[in-house]
Amino acid sequence: MFFFFILPLLVALDYMGGASVRQAVRRSLYDSPDWKIYHQTTFSVAAVVDGDTIDLAIPDAKYPTTRVRLLGVDTPETKNPKTEVMYYGPEASAFTKKLCENQPVTVLLDSVADQRDKYGRLLAYIRLPDGSILNQRIIAEGFGYADLRFEHSYYDQYALLQEECIRDKKGLWKGVTRAQLPQWLQKHWPDLLRLPAK
Repeated sequence: MFFFFILPLLVALDYMGGASVRQAVRRSLYDSPDWKIYHQTTFSVAAVVDGDTIDLAIPDAKYPTTRVRLLGVDTPETKNPKTEVMYYGPEASAFTKKLCENQPVTVLLDSVADQRDKYGRLLAYIRLPDGSILNQRIIAEGFGYADLRFEHSYYDQYALLQEECIRDKKGLWKGVTRAQLPQWLQKHWPDLLRLPAK
């Protein structure tokens, strides 16, 4: 009986308040400690670990910095002990360093994606001092791949940016071979390098 009373009330509130009501409900019910600490907060970049991983100058549990894995993007490896340095890995790392090392950046968490990965790294978009998003620029300028393994709010947009880079042969897409792509990308998108020209 209670359900039949409360459901119309919730529908009416949603209709009258729309996004602001949904946002308030989500914040009160679902905000995590990470959301409260990091989301829309600015920190200095202490170090660039790799093209898709940075350390922020704020302690995280027992660590002196917070390690952030850029959400929705993957770059060629340079530090993975299980693989050799991948094609275009040093260029991707240098690009990320140029854009954000020792810079103030703003962390943006995603309400769709997980907030931490299996290694405990924070998953986030990073807004640069000029207002652009680091994750998006890495893909749009050909320094990394759209990470198609996990859902996030910009999944479709990042996939389209990658397709444009492939067609325009931007960055790593100018000379990469199928064998030089990460295994997950070869599996997920078997026709990746066979996109039609513009």
